[in-house]
Amino acid sequence: MLSEELKSAIREAYSAIIEGKSLTPRWGQRQMIAEIANTLARIPGPGEAASGLPAVCVIEAGTGTGKTIAYAVAAIPVARALNKRLVVATATIALQEQFVNKDLPDIRRHSGLDFSFTLAKGRRRYVCLSKLDRVFGQGQGADSLLPLYPDDVGQPVTAEALPVYTAMVDALGRGQWDGDRDNWPETIAEEVWYGVTTDHSQCSGRRCPNIAQCSFFRARDELQSADIIVTNHDLALSDLALGGGAILSAPEDSIYVFDEGHHLPDKALSHFASFCRLHTTVQWLQESRKLLAQAAPALAGLDALQRPLQRLPGMMDEAAASLQVAEQAVAALFEDLVPDERRDDQQLRLEHGLVPPGLIPIATTLAGQFQQMAQDLARMEALLEEALEDEFAPLDKSIIETWHINLGGLLGRAEGALGLWQEYAVTGEGEVPPKARWITLLNSNGQFGFDLRCSPILAADILQEYLWSRAAGVIVTSATMTALNSFERFILHSGAPREANYKIVASPFNYANAVFCVPHMECDPGDAQAHTRALIDQLPRLLDTREGSLVLFSSRRQMLEVFQGIDGAVRELVLMQGDYSKQEILRRHRDAIDAGGGSVIFGLASFAEGVDLPGDYCRHVVIAKIPFAVPDSPLEAALAEWVEAQGRNAFMEISVPDAALRLVQASGRLLRTEQDTGRVTLMDRRILTRRYGRAILDSLPPFRRELAAS
Repeated sequence: MLSEELKSAIREAYSAIIEGKSLTPRWGQRQMIAEIANTLARIPGPGEAASGLPAVCVIEAGTGTGKTIAYAVAAIPVARALNKRLVVATATIALQEQFVNKDLPDIRRHSGLDFSFTLAKGRRRYVCLSKLDRVFGQGQGADSLLPLYPDDVGQPVTAEALPVYTAMVDALGRGQWDGDRDNWPETIAEEVWYGVTTDHSQCSGRRCPNIAQCSFFRARDELQSADIIVTNHDLALSDLALGGGAILSAPEDSIYVFDEGHHLPDKALSHFASFCRLHTTVQWLQESRKLLAQAAPALAGLDALQRPLQRLPGMMDEAAASLQVAEQAVAALFEDLVPDERRDDQQLRLEHGLVPPGLIPIATTLAGQFQQMAQDLARMEALLEEALEDEFAPLDKSIIETWHINLGGLLGRAEGALGLWQEYAVTGEGEVPPKARWITLLNSNGQFGFDLRCSPILAADILQEYLWSRAAGVIVTSATMTALNSFERFILHSGAPREANYKIVASPFNYANAVFCVPHMECDPGDAQAHTRALIDQLPRLLDTREGSLVLFSSRRQMLEVFQGIDGAVRELVLMQGDYSKQEILRRHRDAIDAGGGSVIFGLASFAEGVDLPGDYCRHVVIAKIPFAVPDSPLEAALAEWVEAQGRNAFMEISVPDAALRLVQASGRLLRTEQDTGRVTLMDRRILTRRYGRAILDSLPPFRRELAAS
């Protein structure tokens, strides 16, 4: 139970904010504060017995609730009273920066609460001084270091990179830059940035000679004293995957708030998936073999390294040969595959997650080879760490550090490949739920290659092991936590405890100010060509060319076909996703409206969430069709297959709730303030004609409805 003193502190803080900011108290905000406070009361204080109930709260707070103030006012006093760290994880950098630069200073100024806060970012957001040194060090050029992500990001062009690196050194020396990429005044190309940043595998940590000036560790040291740590979902999950407490505070000492928490299950899956790209892994092994040939003479003074240095090139040759055998076996699997004309890269999903029998022995061999490689690299890395700390080491510290970075990178890559091949060295039978396994035939300008992947299909077990069972408390909140007015979808995907507190807090917006419209249509999206023709015919009549509109499509092909076919007067107003960056499209759209004209955005799924166009910037949202998931998503297909195998209806249990959630998110682009008005038009009569349509319709906000007779 919360003490009367703590309850009073929460009430006083809320009243002070309302008064100080001249806000109107919101019933939903009060509900949310009470729910969070009651949930966190389940956390035992010093000497108290555990309540037996999880201190987990899942809250759907409708748009306009003011959930940031609600969770801050409720959680900050409780966290401080229990001597816990409050970790607030948001889905995007923009939300983090708003929380740190605006929301928290505002709350501290007006609430009377005394707290400190800091922003936590991963290593890759900071410059690595050791790598920057090597760019300019004599005989220690950038070529002596392996690139961080060779498959995804190319090597920087020296002529482009060196002026940027020189400016970085100068700014660091003058104290005008803190080493944070987000604080650099100009945009930095990915390949240039990745040349001078690092990750967990390549970082020497506290043994690095540049530790005293390290931007990442300086920022990390601030975490030790801050009451509130603001980060993103990815970093919070990375920390949990490393065991917790590696970067952030330990889960047992933390109360987590996951804002935009409907993303949490998908984010968790991405952290526990594995992959191996065959062709580029062979190239990496060949390049690494050459690198190790340089390592042998450079590290000659460290006798304990010589034996593994002699063994590794042979191991790498054997693994490369095994990968080529794997490539032949995988190619044979594609021989009978009917090409999907819609895709450049063909995909083969392994049904029920079962590995083809012919691939298992090859994968077993590769798992063994990469395991031996990883063991040797880990042993060598540990020896180099000891040498970095040894003031009487027989080699120059800069040489030791260079090879520690390189071997750390090799180890990270070897462990990644090991993880994938271990997943393919089993039959996959008996896994509950099964894992999704799929292979993609990549086509890059006529160069073909294979990409093997494996992922859990649900994050429930992962989050139970790493989060729900360990954290002192967890608050998950978003405007879209439910689907079809139920939390069942979130519980299925996340494994959140059923004994947690679940609450729906209604939006304060007056939805009667807006209309949800389904116009008469002769066809539905099942007939793709007829549906596209209907959109081309009806959109010019539906869209007011004097106002701001957002048209959302589920497929790029349909978006392009509609753009080509619509009336020229409307087409001239269209800003289409893909023609410019998302931010540039939004900027041009706002400029057009500010100038008194009209503007129409054509967008895909990324414009259906997180886009804020209040007032005149968006008076009409048109949704081309109910946003069912793309049927060729391997994860979605594997989950549906598992549900069907149990005799259940995957369409009703998975597809319909997912589509309902996405439709609510898309509709949510219309009303962004309490004064907003407008209309949402769904160009899909299935919401009226199909059995599932009524359930989806009833899960939407309470707009006024204009529904054509079906």
